[in-house]
Amino acid sequence: MAQHDLIIDNAGGAVVRADINAALAALGSSMKGSDPPSSPLAGMLWLEEDNPSATQWTLKIYDGADWIAIGVVNATSNVFTPSTLPGTGVLKAGDTMTGALAVPSLAVAGDVTASSVNSGPLAGFRNSVINGNFQIAQRGAAFVAGANNDDSYTLDRWYVLSDGNDVVDITQSTTEVPASGSQTSIALDVETVNKKFGIAQIIEQRNCQSLIGNTVTLSFKAKVSSTTKLDNVKAAIVAWSGTADTVTSDIISVWGAEGTNPTFIANATYENIPTNLNVTTSWATYSVTAAVDTTSTSNIVVFIWSDVTDTTAGDFLYITDVQLEGGSVGTPFERRPIGTELALCQRYYCETRASGRFFSGGSGHFSENHIRWPVVMRAAPTVTVTSGGIRSNLLSGYPQIQSASIYGARWLVSSNASGDCYAVNETITAAIEL
Repeated sequence: MAQHDLIIDNAGGAVVRADINAALAALGSSMKGSDPPSSPLAGMLWLEEDNPSATQWTLKIYDGADWIAIGVVNATSNVFTPSTLPGTGVLKAGDTMTGALAVPSLAVAGDVTASSVNSGPLAGFRNSVINGNFQIAQRGAAFVAGANNDDSYTLDRWYVLSDGNDVVDITQSTTEVPASGSQTSIALDVETVNKKFGIAQIIEQRNCQSLIGNTVTLSFKAKVSSTTKLDNVKAAIVAWSGTADTVTSDIISVWGAEGTNPTFIANATYENIPTNLNVTTSWATYSVTAAVDTTSTSNIVVFIWSDVTDTTAGDFLYITDVQLEGGSVGTPFERRPIGTELALCQRYYCETRASGRFFSGGSGHFSENHIRWPVVMRAAPTVTVTSGGIRSNLLSGYPQIQSASIYGARWLVSSNASGDCYAVNETITAAIEL
C-alpha cells in the first residue's frame, strides 16, 4: 500500500524527510491501495487495487463527499478505459451522451447518431427529396381548376393526389413560412369539401438505393389554418416494388373512410404505420421512421396527406422542409444552394427557349438548329412547345421538334414561301418525371 495522510509531522530532519518521501510516493502512486485514503481531500485521486480484479484497478476521484470512478487501468494490456462521468463527454462503449460536446478532434470507431453538428447539417446531399422547401416552381406558382387535378405535377418534383379533381388549389406561399429557415412552402387550399388530399414525390432509384433495406426517417414542417376540420394529417414512407423508375404515380386505389389509411395499388406498400400527427395552427416539425424492408423495393415514395373527409372550403394545409434520410433521427433540413436545387429539378423537367431564322428561296425550305437542355435529363423527355414566340412565313406544322434525347433536341423551321422565315423565342418544355 502506498498511501499517506499528506500531513508532515514535526520531527527531526531525517524523520521529516522520510515522511515527505512517503507522501510523495503516495501521490505518485495515486494513493494505490485496497481501501480509500483515510483523510481524503476534494480532488484527490485513489487507485483502488484488485478491483475489479488483481490486474485491473479502478481509478477514482474524491468530490468532497464520495469517491467517483473515472476509469479502469488494465495492468496486463496496459489500457485505460474511461468510465461515464455525469455531465461530461467521457464515455465508455455502449454509452449514450446527450447535450453538447466540444473537443479539438474526435476519433470514433463505429456509428455516431446525432441530431445535428453545431445546430447545422451533418453532411451534404443527405436529403433524398428534391425541392423539399418548394422554392423551385418552373411550371408556375399557382395551380387551380384544370391544373390541380388528381395525379398532376405542380411545384417541381411534387404532384397532387386527391379523391377527385379540383379538390385543392395549390400555390407556392412566400408568406406562410416558418419564422426562421425556408422562405417558401406549399399551400393546399380546400376547394371541394369532404375529400382527402395530399402531395407525393417519387425518389429515383439511384437516389434512394442506399436507403433501401435500411432504416429511414421522413421529416417535415407543417401547419394548418384551422384544426376544426383539418385535424388529421398523416405521412407515409412508401416502397415501390415494381419496375425501377417506372412507378405508377397514382398510388391510391381506394381513399377510404376518414381515419382509415388509403388502400394502395399493387406494388406500393406502407413501410410505416401512418397515424395522426396532430398538426396544429403553428409551425412544428413532424417525423416518421421506418425500415424499408419490403422485398424487391426499387423506389421510395414520400406521401403526406389530410385523412379528413369532413372539410371546409378555404381551409389550408401548409408544408415545407421535407426531408428523407437514412437513420432513425430526423436532422435539420438540408439547405442546398438554389442553383443546385434547380439543376436537380431540371433532370426531370425543364423549360428553355428556342429560335430559328433564315432567308428562304421558296416553299418547303428549312433551317435546323439544336436545343440543349440545361442539364443531362433522366431519360429522353417528352418535349412540348408551350407558348408561341414571334413567327413569320412558316409552313404548316412548323416549328418542329425531333430526335429528343437526354442532351437536347433538333429544332426545325420550314418556310411557306420565299423570303424571311422565322420562329424565335419559343418556350419549350421537356419532361421525364418518374
